[in-house]
Amino acid sequence: MSIYDKTLHGQNVLGETSQTVSSQAASMSRRALLKGAAGLTIAFYLPRLAKAQTVVAQPETFAPNAFIRITPDNIVTVLSKHLEMGQGPYTGLTTIVAEELDADWSQMRVASAPANAKLYGNSIFGGLQGTGGSSAIANSYEQLRKAGATARAMLVEAAAAEWKVPVAEITVERGTVKHAASSRQATFGQLAEAAARLKAPTGDVQLKDPSQFRLIGHDGIVKKLDVPGKTNGTAKFTIDQYEPGMLTVVVAHPPRFGATVSHVDDGAARKVAGVVAVKTLPTGVAVYANGMWPAIKGREALRIVWDESKAEKRGSAELFEAYRQQAKTPGKIAGAKGDAEAALKKAGKVIEAEFTFPYLAHAPMEPLDGFMMWDGTTAKARFGSQIQTLDQGAIAGILGITPDRVQIETLLAGGSFGRRAQATSHLAAELAQAVKAIGPGTPVKLVWTREDDIRGGYYRPMFVHRLRGAVENGKIVAWSNTIVGQSFMAGTPFAAMIKDGIDPTMVGGAREIFYDVADFNCDVHMTDVGVPTLWWRSVEHTHTGYAVECFVDELLQVAGKDPVAGRLELMAKHPRAAGVLKAVADLAKWSDSKPAEGRARGVAVVESFESYIAQIAEVSVGDGGEPNVHKVWCAVDCGVAINPDIIRAQMEGGIGYGLGHILYAEVPLDSGHVVPSNFDGYRSLRINEMPEVEVTIVKSNEKPTGVGEPGVPPIGPAVANALARLGRERPRRLPMVRGTV
Repeated sequence: MSIYDKTLHGQNVLGETSQTVSSQAASMSRRALLKGAAGLTIAFYLPRLAKAQTVVAQPETFAPNAFIRITPDNIVTVLSKHLEMGQGPYTGLTTIVAEELDADWSQMRVASAPANAKLYGNSIFGGLQGTGGSSAIANSYEQLRKAGATARAMLVEAAAAEWKVPVAEITVERGTVKHAASSRQATFGQLAEAAARLKAPTGDVQLKDPSQFRLIGHDGIVKKLDVPGKTNGTAKFTIDQYEPGMLTVVVAHPPRFGATVSHVDDGAARKVAGVVAVKTLPTGVAVYANGMWPAIKGREALRIVWDESKAEKRGSAELFEAYRQQAKTPGKIAGAKGDAEAALKKAGKVIEAEFTFPYLAHAPMEPLDGFMMWDGTTAKARFGSQIQTLDQGAIAGILGITPDRVQIETLLAGGSFGRRAQATSHLAAELAQAVKAIGPGTPVKLVWTREDDIRGGYYRPMFVHRLRGAVENGKIVAWSNTIVGQSFMAGTPFAAMIKDGIDPTMVGGAREIFYDVADFNCDVHMTDVGVPTLWWRSVEHTHTGYAVECFVDELLQVAGKDPVAGRLELMAKHPRAAGVLKAVADLAKWSDSKPAEGRARGVAVVESFESYIAQIAEVSVGDGGEPNVHKVWCAVDCGVAINPDIIRAQMEGGIGYGLGHILYAEVPLDSGHVVPSNFDGYRSLRINEMPEVEVTIVKSNEKPTGVGEPGVPPIGPAVANALARLGRERPRRLPMVRGTV
């Protein structure tokens, strides 16, 4: 079976091997496709809950927009409402369905669901269709278990009716429905059409006891569905899109954030061979060409005068100094217990620490891009959309049509780390503006270059943490943390999350900590800076995790406590955090072994998105003073482990991503101008710098939670705390290695 030899809703279906689907097949209408391939289709309505915990999913209809489709050729296709950008939801979601369906893994396929929030809304996002916050599995676990169990029940009922035997005598195993007494059996495909004529069960269906799982939680059985196409080059990303008559578009964006176009001289650009048109958009000046190279050369030939009267002109040094001054004053109280200020005033010695965090780019391997066709009344877009509902609305608003007239085909994305989770839908909006400016009937592919991506803003915000603490008689008695930084929720559709001047995505992990301190305070200042910011992999925990774990380690050092034992003494109310800390300490033999000469180990434990991660890093210092990270031990508690191989891979990837950024990465501003433009100035971790990683998964019966982001936050403080055990100062300003290209 080929990866692309089935097409569903215009989507490429991913499976075991691959070949390219033809443009004709890809453009088949949904009606014609379904007419030619009858089968069983299951759809569910998911109530909009604040958290995906106990979800009661009711069968709604047999419709094209469904979670499961079984065709007569015995192929089971799962429609994923979540974007696959390398974090594994295509395989994870399909595993859940296959488990309850009792399917054989070889018959499972996956395709991206169309943009339809009614059917495919994310309850954790308040019903918006979207992926982020490590929510894919958490949101869909119960929903897809019930979908799979319902499909199984209907196949069994169809077999019982055809064979005229009781339902209770039917069994299902590895995609085969059997009646042992009569030695009859049938595949799902053979029963699909009969099952589709049945009425769906009206009550709750029986789910498996976890002890019966043969796919979920097991190693080596499930292989990632998206890997074959990605390794042999047949997987289709946005950059691969092509239609006859298509124009490639690049946009000249302003050199300072907030600047606008004042005047354009496009004479030289229009003379470049292959350039078709030049248009001024709200975001800059767009060059349309018959290919990427002439589009870039045309953009280089533009002469633009920018109006910078409202542009952000401050540099990083100025901003950091302003933040430091603000951190010396109390902010809005985000979390408090007892009276930290009073406790600090009467303490014999106050330990102070200031941690500063720079702007960070997401820098995924595939920069932003998008493809769209518009005929004047309807639009069809193809790109790695992470929040389809918002992108659909943005396109519709710009083109002056209703959202239901905007189709989004969600393609594979070459990474994101938050970059495509755009609350303001700026990529979708710019794509729609480019299409509108050239007029109906012309297919357009908008591409951001690497330089556009690094200099284009929407960074992890800058932050300053000012911490003060007190230790008496070997015990931490006071803790105060003042945080200063930007809110990326302000001015977005998620601004309602800001309550009483506090953006919760600035203070999570700092407004409440694992450690029992009698007098505790966390306050925050929201700053106003003209640099656009956005979620970044693990969001607030990228800075709160570092500040909290470095500072508690420092206080424990003053108290004369072991970093692991001291933490455990303070974690009585947080058993899952203590559980991963104990697990990683056992894995690394913290108490029973010593690192090699010239090396030391540091530890950190962070909860993010309801997953608990503890890491121990073994570190030395090179001749140039640069940290060398030799090995990282990691323990993860993410509830029920759907795909252990994917969990380990995400921990390894998160450690590498986080380590590269805490060691080397920053986006400094010079008088409002972004300094780096590519990976020569925005350094990533190199393959020879990647440490050995050993991961243990803590067995848990808790609901499954995400793993795409939580592996990132602990690595920074674990390395910093190891440096402190080597006699070095814990790095107060990130990145640890500055001025390196």
